[in-house]
Amino acid sequence: METFDRLDVAAAGEVDTQVSLAWERRTRSRQRVTLANGAALMLVLPRGTVLRNGDVLASDSGRRLRILAAPETVSTAHTEHGALLLRTAYHLGNRHVAIEIGAGWLRYLHDHVLDDMLRGLGLTVMVEQAPFEPEAGAYASGHGHGHGHD
Repeated sequence: METFDRLDVAAAGEVDTQVSLAWERRTRSRQRVTLANGAALMLVLPRGTVLRNGDVLASDSGRRLRILAAPETVSTAHTEHGALLLRTAYHLGNRHVAIEIGAGWLRYLHDHVLDDMLRGLGLTVMVEQAPFEPEAGAYASGHGHGHGHD
């Protein structure tokens, strides 16, 4: 079974295959993954590596694997009020909830209790299928493995 064990930051869009993984799977250092064609491979990465949408991994054989953020069940909360969005991010952060932040919205892995809390604060909350790319955190360099994405 082929093993992919390092990020290839020099890969200029050229890959041999790709795999879609949910957020939780993109935080695991060691795992077996199955490609759409049924082929299995291993990811063996340094502890603490967090894979982001578009990252490319390389194997000793020189093959490249692109990581895609798989759609998963998330809650996306919207508001036009910046202060309300900030207050909401504070409340979710206080509960150690991983969040993705955009202009006028934030997203987290679906939780009906959190959905009710945010609706109570005045946000519109939608449950949907979407890729989840939460913030890396204040102490992370880039997003966990030393390079950024445009």
